[in-house]
Amino acid sequence: MVLESTVVCVDNSEWMRNGDFLPTRLQAQQDAVSLVCHSKTRQNPENNIGLMTLASLEVLVTLTTDVGKILASLHRVQSKGEINFLTAVKIAHLVLKHRQGKNHKMRIVVFVGSPVESDEKDLVKLAKKLKKEKVNIDIVNFGEDASNSDKLTSFINALNGKDGNLCHLVTVPPGPLLSDALISSPILQGEDGATPGMEYASEYGFDPNSDPELALALRVSMEEQRQRQEEEARRAAVAGGEDTPTPQATIPDSEEAMLQQALSMSTPQTPAFDFSAMTEDQQIEYAMRLSLQNLEAADTSQNDQDMDKDKDEREEQPGTSAMETDTQGDDAQDITGVMSDPDFIKNVLSTLPGVDPSSEAIQKVMVTLAQQDTEDGKDQDGDEPMGDQDSSDDKKKEEK
Repeated sequence: MVLESTVVCVDNSEWMRNGDFLPTRLQAQQDAVSLVCHSKTRQNPENNIGLMTLASLEVLVTLTTDVGKILASLHRVQSKGEINFLTAVKIAHLVLKHRQGKNHKMRIVVFVGSPVESDEKDLVKLAKKLKKEKVNIDIVNFGEDASNSDKLTSFINALNGKDGNLCHLVTVPPGPLLSDALISSPILQGEDGATPGMEYASEYGFDPNSDPELALALRVSMEEQRQRQEEEARRAAVAGGEDTPTPQATIPDSEEAMLQQALSMSTPQTPAFDFSAMTEDQQIEYAMRLSLQNLEAADTSQNDQDMDKDKDEREEQPGTSAMETDTQGDDAQDITGVMSDPDFIKNVLSTLPGVDPSSEAIQKVMVTLAQQDTEDGKDQDGDEPMGDQDSSDDKKKEEK
């Protein structure tokens, strides 16, 4: 089916209140517009449809594939004023020129249910301009068909030219339902001339003109059935091709190759056994255990290397340990000297919350610490003379 963008122009003049089409012209027109919109979208799901009015010249809905949005706006249309056929067609042409799909053909469907006051010459002039722009127009003339037939026929003939037949005029006299008259009209036919629902309804021996809604329902049902059959055929083709190698079939081979590689990287002391006799879970567990053993061995060797490196560095620098020992000894002496200072201890105790440095308990502790420091000093002093005496005895032995 051809790709097409369509603007539907509805008559919302005061003439739409007449009841020659049941229940009124306006409501009969709403049913016919709904039929046209569904027919266009079923011919091709990518077809776009817009909606505007002839009397108030309002673009109610821009080009869209949402038929529900169009019908919702259509049922809010109220009758007022008189139609302006020429201006409405020009506005609809502008809407089509701004369509997104530039490969879509342009078409305007006009519902005329009140007298057209425009001059016939102006209508023919507009038709020639639209023909150059490759715009096709379908007109549904109902209600005032007698007064509008000549003007609208001239307009359509100017659009088609001598050999053209893409524009249509459908005149519906009062009496039948407007939608029933359109179901078999050229407006709802595709380029192949087939009326939507005809090719499916004929299979059941039923006249679509008697029930157009049933004909469209049959068409939709048959299209859904065709889509289901295509989907089942595609699934059957995919299922039939499972014998060929697929990525899913190669997964076990790649896993086995990875497990074999893990085994080859294990230690030489690993006992040989039949790897294929193990289940898949046992194979994965065994490979993970070997990997953990390799990681532990690598960590142990790295720690040994670090320890050897530290040892070598200490041997290359023999004075380092002595210097560190002297430094640590000096730090210990400094801390001991600071802790033996009673003024420093009092200052520290005074900063503590809830501690009174002048209390009797604190004084006793201070005295005890002073006595321990004095005894430690005497011990150190007693050790120094013994060291001096030993050194003097050694000197005497050397002189002898």
